[in-house]
Amino acid sequence: MNRISRLTGKVLLLLCLLGSHAWAQTRTVAVTGTVSATDDGATIPGANVLEKGTLNGTVTDAQGKFSITVHDDATLVITFVGYATTEVPVAGQTSLTIALEPDVATLNEVVVVGYGTVKKADATGSLAVVDARAFNKGVVNSPQELLMGKVAGVAITSTSGAPGNTSTIRIRGGSSLSASNDPLIVIDGVPISNTNLGGSPNILSTINPNDIETFTVLKDASATAIYGLRASNGVILITTKRGSRAFSVTYNATATVATAPRKVDVYSADEFRALVRERYAANPQALALLGTANTDWQDKIYKDAAVGQDHNLTVSGTAYQVPYRVSVGYNNTDGILKTYNFERTTASIALDPSLFDGALKIAVNVKGMYNTNNFADQGAIGDAIAYDPTKPVYSPGWRGYTTWTRNGASIDLAPGNPVARLDLTDNTSIVKRSIGNARFEYSAPFVKGLRATLNLGYDYQQTTGHNNVADSTQWIYLPAVAQGRLNPYEATAKNQLLDFYVDYSKELPSRAGKLDVMGGYSWAHFYSEGADSTMTRAGEAATRVNVYETEYYLLSFFGRANYTFRDKYMLTATLRNDATSRFDKDVRWGLFPSVALGWKINQESFLKNSRTVSDLKLRLGYGVTGQQDIVGNDYPYIATYTRSDNAARYPFGDVYYNTLRPDGYNQRIKWETAKTWNAGIDYGFWQNRITGSLDVYRKESTDLISYIAPAAGTNFTGSVISNIGSIVNRGIELNIQADVIATDDVQWTAGYNITYNKNEVTRLTLNNDLNFFVPTGGVGGTTAGTIQAHRVEYPRSAYYVYQQVYDAQGKPVEDVYVDRNGDGSVNTGDLYSYKQPDPIVYMGINSRLNYRHWDFSFMGRANLGNYVYNNVAANSTYQSLYNSQEFLANVSTQADKTKFATGLNTRFSDFYIENASFFRMDNINLGYTWENLYRERLKVRVGVGVQNAFVITRYSGLDPEVSGGLDNNFFPRTRSYFLNLNCQF
Repeated sequence: MNRISRLTGKVLLLLCLLGSHAWAQTRTVAVTGTVSATDDGATIPGANVLEKGTLNGTVTDAQGKFSITVHDDATLVITFVGYATTEVPVAGQTSLTIALEPDVATLNEVVVVGYGTVKKADATGSLAVVDARAFNKGVVNSPQELLMGKVAGVAITSTSGAPGNTSTIRIRGGSSLSASNDPLIVIDGVPISNTNLGGSPNILSTINPNDIETFTVLKDASATAIYGLRASNGVILITTKRGSRAFSVTYNATATVATAPRKVDVYSADEFRALVRERYAANPQALALLGTANTDWQDKIYKDAAVGQDHNLTVSGTAYQVPYRVSVGYNNTDGILKTYNFERTTASIALDPSLFDGALKIAVNVKGMYNTNNFADQGAIGDAIAYDPTKPVYSPGWRGYTTWTRNGASIDLAPGNPVARLDLTDNTSIVKRSIGNARFEYSAPFVKGLRATLNLGYDYQQTTGHNNVADSTQWIYLPAVAQGRLNPYEATAKNQLLDFYVDYSKELPSRAGKLDVMGGYSWAHFYSEGADSTMTRAGEAATRVNVYETEYYLLSFFGRANYTFRDKYMLTATLRNDATSRFDKDVRWGLFPSVALGWKINQESFLKNSRTVSDLKLRLGYGVTGQQDIVGNDYPYIATYTRSDNAARYPFGDVYYNTLRPDGYNQRIKWETAKTWNAGIDYGFWQNRITGSLDVYRKESTDLISYIAPAAGTNFTGSVISNIGSIVNRGIELNIQADVIATDDVQWTAGYNITYNKNEVTRLTLNNDLNFFVPTGGVGGTTAGTIQAHRVEYPRSAYYVYQQVYDAQGKPVEDVYVDRNGDGSVNTGDLYSYKQPDPIVYMGINSRLNYRHWDFSFMGRANLGNYVYNNVAANSTYQSLYNSQEFLANVSTQADKTKFATGLNTRFSDFYIENASFFRMDNINLGYTWENLYRERLKVRVGVGVQNAFVITRYSGLDPEVSGGLDNNFFPRTRSYFLNLNCQF
């Protein structure tokens, strides 16, 4: 590269000598030198060295050295990312030693946005950035947990306590009914699909949390509209770490021990015997079923302590003038549920070569993961609550496990032996995934400020697994068939991306401001295929019965213009034209515009010299985004048919034929549209010792994608997908970050954010029928199968229940409910919408204190106004103790609160809708750092901490934080204690 640069310089010099007489009168000089950093003294490879006012330049080699021939009166301009630009006069010198100062302000100001970067001070949209320094400590399994509680307007709820589990992420509330409510996630410029293949617990598990540098959350339509019909639920941009200028090795190890902080309070064996004898004293058949054992079934399925380990090794530096970063990680963590295990091996490579004296910059990212999972049989969690505690774990017959039987056959409705479920189930998967891209960024030397970018990306995933059960197991036993179950499956996803865009930046003359324009094209292809079957072990050679292959395409044209006048008045406009193959050609294209204004008030004369106000910016924005992510259906506008199975065939003479039944479809289905208004203020006081933002927003989603019952007279199978109704989210967000103490020995930072979000369904039918509702929220133990409904004038997924009547002592009266419609009887017409699962207010707090070599940090979250349907309690009635099929079942001790014995509709009582507001201390961490070890090159930090330290709540169930608001024996969250070692060389 240096030879090319020197040759280029000589050619240019020769041309200039031929074209200008002045060159003949100017002497040249060969200059050599070294470029280093002032912060640590390390040399800087890849720094640009340019003769000011010319195209003559070079870059430093691997040792930070350079050589260049210039005029003896020239000035050298030295630049490197993250450091302040430095100008050095040659003044006849032939050897120079140049030190660059870190440009911390620049690093802090530049943030990643869609298709590029922008100075945070110039951003007009609502966005938030969380970098590695602010991440929650001790996170080793799920990357999204790094972000928990850090950003106003972002609610993250883990779906279970299983290691490597996924989370529900909501940005400014859910705004869809049947389409996805998940945000678009972009990893190093590659948008990934929100569809998770079977056997893969988490769409983000591909990424090692230690590889992540920043999260950028785009919240309002002004910030997200550049992603068009994929951005109605917000966007999360994940940027991974890059190579450094100097060689470094980092090793990080974390050991964890997890425990179950709580278990469901059920009747002990003695309490159960006493209760059954009391309730069924006149039923000798029930009494005869009682045993003599004392078994705590939850103790039998949960470990006292589940251990885990996580190791990461990173090598970073510059080789042959190419910055690189290579990392490998290994995680092996047991779940608190016996036999559950999560094992993951990851590797990532990041390369940043540049060519043509830095005119062409290339960024290559490759990430790979090999993940094995033993999911266990999580049905054991519910069975451990329900199984008779007077029975032993083992007994003769049925593979040696105690099993409910009658007349020699198992009782299908009875709880399964939870220990047998774990021992006799083989529920495992292997997941392989790789995400990568190559980005080429070319700065045209013939037009200053013109840059073209080509981004090529892929996301490949392959899953294989099975959920097999040994023969003679009660929970899948059928009379005369005791051959167990074979359930193999496999799936593959191949996603591809091509982005090409050009941007141009120009300082306008006569102080007219600065203009940045960008325009581009995007193409994306999402393909998946798979197969699965369920058969008895006798049918091991049977043909697979469920085979699928599906794909869809996205095509987009987009543009953005930023105009800044006098560095204080800003205008941003974006436009994206999208098409999706999921919709018919007549309706598949959509325009998604946005516009935003910004005013740096602190740059006005009346505040510019203020010692109090250091930053004050007003933002106003409006934009439109779309939604086409229909869960599980890539062809909603095409007529399809379902072939009947062999149990539903039509006879014609002596021959039986399978039938084809038409599925519901809608040729005019189109994207949802979300219109968002946002007004915000970014502020900073006392030299930005206190910073933050305040935002007010209104988001209305129309043409909601939803499944509804087919019209009368049609012969469709199942529901029909349609565009019906609208939802409105209104909210306020406040974020505060403060440097409380900043001295040489003590640094203390603290942060707080709070969000108020109100969600309301405003329309569901063309005539706005207030009585129309869309059922949702499936739960066990109910005939209807649902406990929630979407209804106009209520939040989405509000609970749909009866209003309980109470006696004089405040106790619920069994099966007595309010006749709300006043027709003289209580029936389904008296069900009403009550409360909602989503919090109305949620907040986060965080603090970090450094004292010399010690550091202490914590992070907590609170949800207010969220309600949970306690299905564990709803299933806990005295009626459930004995079943006429001759088996006994335990229940939680919450049965004592109601003493319900024979009720038919008790599970639909609003008594079981509980206020689940909570405060959770997510993370507490303490560490000590040794610096300048081993010849002042080694830095070591040892830390200890706890995750899920404590929860404050009045909710009577196991855990108040339930994704979707339906508490039905989910995998309990653990309390994890961890020891961390970090070494940097």
